[in-house]
Amino acid sequence: MEGLITSYVHIPTSISKTQFTKPKFLNFQFNPVPASTFSRKTPSKSKLFTTISSSPSFVSTTETKLEADSQAEKFDWYAHWYPVMPVCDLDKRAPHAKKVMGLDIVVWWDKNESSWRVFNDACPHRLAPLSEGRIDQWGRLQCVYHGWCFNGSGNCNFIPQAPPDGPPVSTSKKACVAVYPSTVHHDIVWFWPNTDPQYKDIILKKQPPFIPELDDPSYIKITGSRDLPYGYEVLIENLMDPAHVPYAHYGIMRTRKPKVKADREGGSPVELSIKKLDIDGFIGNQVQFGINKFIAPCISYADSSPVIDQGDDAIADTEKKPSMQRREALIFFCVPVSPGNSRLIWAIPKNYGVWIAKVPRFIHHSVTNIVLDSDLYLLYLEERKIMEMGASNWQKACFVPAKSDAFVVGFRKWLNKYAGGQVDWRGNYSGTLPPTPPREQLLDRYWSHVVNCPSCNSAYKGLNALEVILQFASLAFFGIAGATKHNVYTMVAMAVVCFVGSKWLHQFIYKNFHYHDYDHAFR
Repeated sequence: MEGLITSYVHIPTSISKTQFTKPKFLNFQFNPVPASTFSRKTPSKSKLFTTISSSPSFVSTTETKLEADSQAEKFDWYAHWYPVMPVCDLDKRAPHAKKVMGLDIVVWWDKNESSWRVFNDACPHRLAPLSEGRIDQWGRLQCVYHGWCFNGSGNCNFIPQAPPDGPPVSTSKKACVAVYPSTVHHDIVWFWPNTDPQYKDIILKKQPPFIPELDDPSYIKITGSRDLPYGYEVLIENLMDPAHVPYAHYGIMRTRKPKVKADREGGSPVELSIKKLDIDGFIGNQVQFGINKFIAPCISYADSSPVIDQGDDAIADTEKKPSMQRREALIFFCVPVSPGNSRLIWAIPKNYGVWIAKVPRFIHHSVTNIVLDSDLYLLYLEERKIMEMGASNWQKACFVPAKSDAFVVGFRKWLNKYAGGQVDWRGNYSGTLPPTPPREQLLDRYWSHVVNCPSCNSAYKGLNALEVILQFASLAFFGIAGATKHNVYTMVAMAVVCFVGSKWLHQFIYKNFHYHDYDHAFR
């Protein structure tokens, strides 16, 4: 289990145009990757729903001063592709309600064009949510309020209440649904948050960032997603902060032990610095371990360097010549949902440990959820304190004297210098955060992850069924023991085993699929 945790719970930052390296946030050694690893000219193999994709643009890795051009253009939050959900977590048989950048969208599979579509989640008739509808037998998205049907282009094909010999009201532009440009890239559905017709073919001009490891067949890939009750800014900052790992995740994540331990947890100085910051994000350097990158607005990326293969748990000395290139990338897609809410999509490709891919996906997710829960409440309260002080006063309110805070400071500088200091919600929100729910609801895994993950949902249903079977089996064994005089002790023992098993399973289900508190005081 410990090995699984370290296999995909690093804290990365981002991608770029040329050479890539990875921070050593846990137990891996990181060194510079050859410049050829990333390139704007690297073609993407991902399937696009509007046209064929090429590579995106990345932040340059050229070392320059931190200060960016004061005349640089301002970051447009609505002129970028945003990840919505991994394809493996979307059911083609039903529409899915999602929120990104404060926009209510519905994602559905258009079987007539064999593509994922992203619409505004409102029927033009009476604004009922299309995500509560269905895919009819002709492959159209049907609103279940009055039966209006729409094709993949957003056109209304059928209005049951309109007389067939009457005016063709279904052909009116007012009967159409607003359609967002969408594509599948790296097995994730992406959308462009603007329905203006001029962006219909935006994929020809601009594509989502291309990450070679996610298209490399020699890599296995662990993916997942979870909705989190704190904002996009806090999520990204947390992923850029390696210094919190020994403390906030103590007892969960293995970290390399320092030569001299100053405390039980093993925290030590972490030298981070910003090499370049511009409108596209920044490049950060972690001394001895490599380069981290933040690609605005969503991606935090890190790539590991080769190490000697000395077994599953061995980490080689970087001065020795590697006998096998073991590589692992950590890619985190941080999605702005609404004020005080975000979505984390993770993808961890690696070219070793093929057995990891054979572990049931719900086990991977259970381990990841433990890590996410261990600092969730801290981040939730932290965000509220920041908002009380005012997001623009972040640097005045927070004392960040150590080099280990360089990436967090860099992100805040990018946010203030180019992006207006916060996500542009276009006036859809007042800026206040949602009210604080009970702790158990705040840390709930079922609605934030399980219902959206087919693997965990199937495991949840299967384990619940097994619990019921064990309960019935316990009663049956007791009944047999009472009705017959043979093997009474054996029957009673079996009944007790089934009963205890059902109680243990009930607790296991609750802790892994609903609520698992993390008390730092007793770790």
